[in-house]
This record gives sequence, C-alpha cells and structure tokens, in this order.
Amino acid sequence: MILCAGEALIDMLPRESTTAEACFAPYPGGAVFNTAIALGRLGVRTGFFCPISDDLFGTQLRAALEASGVDHSVSPAVDRPCTLAFVTLVDGQARYAFYDRGTALRDLTEAELPVLTEEMRALFFGGISLVGDPCGRAFETLCARAGARLVMLDPNIRPGFIRDETAYRARLAAMMARADIVKLSDEDLRWLMGAGDLAGLARAVLTQGPQIVILTEGAKGARAYVAGGDVHAQAQPVAVVDTVGAGDTFNGGFLAGLARANALSKSALTALPETVLQEALGLGTQAAAVTVSRAGANPPWARDL
Repeated sequence: MILCAGEALIDMLPRESTTAEACFAPYPGGAVFNTAIALGRLGVRTGFFCPISDDLFGTQLRAALEASGVDHSVSPAVDRPCTLAFVTLVDGQARYAFYDRGTALRDLTEAELPVLTEEMRALFFGGISLVGDPCGRAFETLCARAGARLVMLDPNIRPGFIRDETAYRARLAAMMARADIVKLSDEDLRWLMGAGDLAGLARAVLTQGPQIVILTEGAKGARAYVAGGDVHAQAQPVAVVDTVGAGDTFNGGFLAGLARANALSKSALTALPETVLQEALGLGTQAAAVTVSRAGANPPWARDL
C-alpha cells in the first residue's frame, strides 16, 4: 500500500449559474488527496491519511475516496470544519485562496497521527499541509517515522499561503533529506533554489538526499534526475481546459509506474533500470494529460489510458 498523507479539502471551483451569475461549486480536492485518488483509479492499493471533518464536506470527501478505491480507515472523523480553497483561473492556470484556520486539516496534532504498518510500503507527502502548524509539524513527524519505507515528496509550493518562510524552508529541507523521490515544478524549483539553470538547480537538490529529483515543466514534459544522468518524458499534446490537479495526477501516475515494476523500495530505486524510470515518467505525463483535458481535478481511471 502507498499511504498518501496530507490535505483533504474542498475546491470551490468557478462556475456560471443558469442565470449567468458567477458562482462556485464544491469539489473534493487537495494536492495529496488528488494524488491518492489518481493512484486508486490506476489500480494501486492506496491509503489516505488526514483528519476529515464530520460536516457535509467531510462526507463528500469520504465518498470520493471510496468511489476511487482509496482506504481512508486511518483518517479520523473530527469535529472541526473542512478547509475550503476558492479557485480562480487566469489563462487556464489555477490561483487559490485558502480558508483553513481551525479546520480538520490545520489543527491536526501528533496525537492524531496513524500507526505505520508493514503493509504501508511507501509514503507520499506534500501540498499546503506542510506550510502551517500544527499540521505541518505533525506531517513532518510522520515523515521522520517512515523508517525503511520509500518516501516521495511534492511540496507543491503556494508562495501566497506561506506566512513563516524561514520555518517552511527548514521543514522542506528536513523532509527532502529524508525523501527518496522529490518532485518539483519549474516554479517550485526556482522558489527553492533561486535563479540559474534548471538542470543545475535540480542536481543541487539531488545532493540534499533524494535518489530521484523530478522536474515538471508543463507542456515541456517531465525530466527525472538521478546520480548517473537524467531521463525525459514528453508531455502529450492535448487541448487544455485547466491545470487543476495536473501535478497531483502526475505523482499518482509516476508512483503507479513504480508499483507496476515492483520498485516501491529504497533498494529498488538504487538499482532502478532506466527503462522503468522512463515508463513511470511516461505514465505520469499520460495521466496528467487526461486531467488537464477535463475541468477540475479529475484523474483518469486505468481504462482511460
């Protein structure tokens, strides 16, 4: 099982009413939640952890997980409201306004963390769940408890959401040092590492601990950097509706590719054949292409590919 640990929230997506008024419609979302959904739909045994509200939105989140075959049994039901993310689209790119103080996600404490079992072979972390406290501190603690399990991290950085940049950078540095796979968009990489050649910046991240650093560049595809070189996968040409959930779906596709090759372990990554890495990257870009061709975060099922 791959355990995805991070935010579950409601994306309030822009829509138009029948009387042509601007409005928002609630959809289950969150970067880590979306990755779990993508994995479940691709047939990978997947678990999800985040406290989920016992309100009407929490009910919607649980139903979406169950519909995609994701086990949420380690996610406690809590008497705190659900985080809401209001989304606006600018030239097809998503911009977010988060409402999360006092929520099921934000007020997560270490006491609510799950016990990691033997069946949990890999852990996935990322998204806004790593920004604020106490939830960020709790997820960092869970990452530190991973032990011999494979860890993938996608910080999915939202600069406008960061209030304590120094603390956030320290958390990311600690988690990247423990991670086996770090995935970054080109924007994430520049925020983390500053100006410079993207390849050089990605290789600088590689020296901080991970075995694989993946750089995604939208229509340019994705490139994985490893100690011995790099591998590239082209993005599939599609008519883009919006980019909501694209990176999250890529993560699910990439991890699914590793799962299909029985490569969800630290030792497997050490001796990972280039063909397996190429296939995993390709599955990630293929799955992401389907998502951007649809409105909202709607990862493909295996049959869609």
